[in-house]
Amino acid sequence: MPHRSAALVLALGLALTACGNDPGDAGGRQQITVWLMKDSATDDFTARFEAEFERDHPDLDLDVQVQEWNGITQKVTGALASTDPPDVIEVGNTQVAQYAASRGVTDLTDRRAELGGDDWIPGLADPGAVDGRQYGIPFYAANRVVVYRTDLFQAAGVTPPRTRDEWLAATAKLDQGDVQGIYLPGQNWYVLSGFIWDEGGDLAKRSGDQWSGSLNTPEALAAADFYRRLQALGDGPRDSDEARPQQTDVVAAGRVAQFIAVPGAAKLVERANPELVGKLGFFPVPGKTADRPGAVFTGGSDLIIPLASPRQEGAYQVVKALAGDKWQVELAKAMNYVPNRRGLADAVGDDPGAAAMAAGAVNGHATPNSPNWAAVEARNPVKEFLTAVLTGADPAGAAAEADRVITQALNSGA
Repeated sequence: MPHRSAALVLALGLALTACGNDPGDAGGRQQITVWLMKDSATDDFTARFEAEFERDHPDLDLDVQVQEWNGITQKVTGALASTDPPDVIEVGNTQVAQYAASRGVTDLTDRRAELGGDDWIPGLADPGAVDGRQYGIPFYAANRVVVYRTDLFQAAGVTPPRTRDEWLAATAKLDQGDVQGIYLPGQNWYVLSGFIWDEGGDLAKRSGDQWSGSLNTPEALAAADFYRRLQALGDGPRDSDEARPQQTDVVAAGRVAQFIAVPGAAKLVERANPELVGKLGFFPVPGKTADRPGAVFTGGSDLIIPLASPRQEGAYQVVKALAGDKWQVELAKAMNYVPNRRGLADAVGDDPGAAAMAAGAVNGHATPNSPNWAAVEARNPVKEFLTAVLTGADPAGAAAEADRVITQALNSGA
């Protein structure tokens, strides 16, 4: 992927202005600049981390700078191309491949074991690895769960299902009268992706240096058919996603038995309709069998170290601390996240939404690990494929067209 352009030159200017620092101060302490994203951590967490880290590393001085998500891709790309970048950068887990393609990210493969890599959540660890080399270190994870109305479930004599078949049967029982069994918009491609992974498929496959879309496969078509059957048990629109209209507003305004979202969405529903406070519960997306939850898209962040940073060891110590047990537990409690490794899931056990999310995270996945995946999402033929299936089009024909777009986008510039 090209990593020098006029846009990069502009971004480089921004990055140099934002993160230029001296290797050390008058007292001999080395300054380590860390970019964290807005709302990834509380102010209290950040302040406590800085204080304790500097106490434990008296030769290092932390400068944590909070960045906005809007425009961050260009800013990070520019920083990686500069001669004086920040020392540690938080990036979206699915963005690591794009940044690694610039050859401006430090390869941390040799330190993977020391960082507990064998226990990392796959949905964070896998996209952090490119061509077998580990560039992104898992920071935190979040994934979707089923948020449900406990009162409506109780009235219908329904308990949280553990398998897909149980889920369909329970949702059909709930979908009576003025109650929607489920609110599932027709273009929630993240949910479809989980069903595809459950079937053993994927959104795209790689062979050598070439990628190809893989929706026109038995696995993806079976997943789309299950999505169709589930979506029909409610009144969700077939031609829009969860943001149009905001599904939390729909749930707050009507009698919706369940919807699929991150646990924090429940708070938005309660804020919009205080009568629902205490009436929302959570369970992991059901899988094909009861012994394994359904596959989910794992969102979240990884930590990278720019290769041009002259403060590599200091930067590594920051990554090691943030990715370690103590601060992973602290962050999970502060933000209701899933910690970056399986062994720490009990840390969020007191929060029912986070506990359901952690249970589902063991079967977490990420989008295809291509530096060009952002180009697929920009057009998002997966959404178009879903709408076509839900409105009666030939699924195989719609899938073939989506595959054509995905293949073209993933191989652009290859």
